Amino acid sequence: MKNRTIVPWDKDDIDTLKFYKMDVLGLGMLSAIRRGLAMVANYDARFTGLSANDQLARIPPEEKEVYESLWRADTVGVFQIESRAQMSMLPRLKPKEFYDLVIEVAIVRPGPIQGGMIHPYLRRRDGKESPAAPHPILEPILARTLGVPLFQEQVMQIAIVGAGYSGGEADQLRRDMAAWKKHGRLERHKTRLLKGFESRGISREFGERLYSQIEGFGEYGFPESHAASFALLVYASAWIKLRHPAAFAASLLNSQPMGFYSPNTIVQDAQRHDVEIRPIDVQSSHWDASLELREGKPRAEGSSWALRLGFSSIKGFVEDSGHRIANAAKAAPFTTIADLTNRARITKPELELLAESGALTSIISERRNAMWNVRAPVSEGLFGGKELETQHPELTPLSRHGKLELDYRRNGIAIDHAMAILRPRFENSRSRDKVLSSKDLLEVKHGTRVSVAGLVTCRQRPATASGVVFVTLEDEFGFVNLVLWSRVYDRLRYVANNSRMLIAKGKIEREAAVIHVVVSHLETLDGSLEISSMSRDFH
Repeated sequence: MKNRTIVPWDKDDIDTLKFYKMDVLGLGMLSAIRRGLAMVANYDARFTGLSANDQLARIPPEEKEVYESLWRADTVGVFQIESRAQMSMLPRLKPKEFYDLVIEVAIVRPGPIQGGMIHPYLRRRDGKESPAAPHPILEPILARTLGVPLFQEQVMQIAIVGAGYSGGEADQLRRDMAAWKKHGRLERHKTRLLKGFESRGISREFGERLYSQIEGFGEYGFPESHAASFALLVYASAWIKLRHPAAFAASLLNSQPMGFYSPNTIVQDAQRHDVEIRPIDVQSSHWDASLELREGKPRAEGSSWALRLGFSSIKGFVEDSGHRIANAAKAAPFTTIADLTNRARITKPELELLAESGALTSIISERRNAMWNVRAPVSEGLFGGKELETQHPELTPLSRHGKLELDYRRNGIAIDHAMAILRPRFENSRSRDKVLSSKDLLEVKHGTRVSVAGLVTCRQRPATASGVVFVTLEDEFGFVNLVLWSRVYDRLRYVANNSRMLIAKGKIEREAAVIHVVVSHLETLDGSLEISSMSRDFH
């Protein structure tokens, strides 16, 4: 920005110098929600003519169907609860009201995990354990969280009530929690806390667990007020996803980069929610993804809209050129490639990008013919406007996997899915070697040995998981969560880290509605489609 100077300082140095410090948090989801509700306002009168804040406030609260979608962990793209860990927690916690979302946001964090607070909370929520606080004097502080401390404010209040801290000392505890690994000052609170708890009859076991949780908060713990603010956006994004799935997916695509999942995964998830995805097309696309009314559908319903991919999905394409194409197409449909280049002032390299992305098929019906045409010899130059009066050769149409390769490489988004292409091969294999889909796994019993396959969308090795590696695969029906114990990961490290598509063999582990495959063997599928350069963008 003109006339702006940015000086990077360490936040702890600023504290030492007593400078005023303010954290300004930027959330991509705020932009996505604003864009999504602006689209909804074009066909839902409840949101028309309102400011962005008023539109957010107009979202109906506490809809049962929204919470039911969260029980199913149907949260791809939903703010804060779209990670593998959150998706595993949702069917266990089963949120039924807004405060449950506050808990959900805060509980899958290093603080509660490291302090061993998650399982006691879930047992108490299920009625398997008494929700009483460890001492009556802590009951007012811990009642809302079933006797289990989950928030930073609770830790500070426990220090005051349970260990005799003053308000100022509790605030210093908060500061020391935030940077304990940097200067080690948190250790000085341990003896004071344990002695204070003991003097008031609070068990040492609880004190030790609380101290472990305080250390975890130093990694990343939530204040209740912060979690409540985030929970509002959780509910809002979940509501838009449920009621207006096309607008939700389009708003995420138009707010990139953000979130946990790639644009391709967002598009695949939208299709699984019955959203019709329409490809990039010079006659219909805008720069951003947009909505188009499906034929014969009522305008006022969120399910009536298809998502049209925009020129912004094409790697290397220039925004001004996308706007020129959209404006020219609005004036009159393009009749030939020359008409497009002349009226929208498109350069030859840009024309080649459009051909490879499939955006010219409404002018030239097959993508390979379009690619040939934009590279073919011309008289007076293509941009002089006169094409050769010769018939182009009969080209073999691109195969299904050839189109998929171009989609991944040029757009980073494919309407088709690699696993849908491979599925017939798996279906024809011997029954004992059959590769199951994510949909098949819903019917498989705990402990059954299975084979699964998919695109790798996520690899994680959390510091709180004792070396366990989690890998998420995506197939045409949904997701499969893989668990690799540290010794298995060490043996399969190269394949696990470097493959873009995997076959995994292992044993089903079920807990309620949560399904994992505990892996014993991995194989790469990267060469299975005869694709020479599958783009990393489908990760």
